[in-house]
Amino acid sequence: MAKLKHIAIATQEPEATARFYREVFDLQIVGRADSDDAEGYYLSDGDVSIAVLRFKDDAVPGGSFGTGYTGIHHIGFQVADASDADAKMKKANSHPMKAVSAAAVSNGAGGHGGRNVGLKYSGPDGVIIDVSQRGWVGADSD
Repeated sequence: MAKLKHIAIATQEPEATARFYREVFDLQIVGRADSDDAEGYYLSDGDVSIAVLRFKDDAVPGGSFGTGYTGIHHIGFQVADASDADAKMKKANSHPMKAVSAAAVSNGAGGHGGRNVGLKYSGPDGVIIDVSQRGWVGADSD
């Protein structure tokens, strides 16, 4: 069974948004993002990772999102077998978003040992679905 392990929130004010989740829900900062593509924070309660990001390039968020978008950008599921999940996604007519996934690799690889890296798929209702076999920093991999 796949486990929900990651949520990404797009915001114009990553510091204020991260502060809200830290102060209200006691989430901990487990990483930072600062690249040409996005800036922000990775927060966690130990089980689920929340990325709070301000996108800097309109091509990076993918889909109909742009740098001005705020709200939930994508949700991430950790799976036991990425190839099996890929086959199921394609059978459900959900295809990899190659350009968005490439940006995730460039953002996620720095300082996180390759965690935070997965393939992003077009999901129903415009929600991007991130699928990872390795998980996300700050999200327990149980």
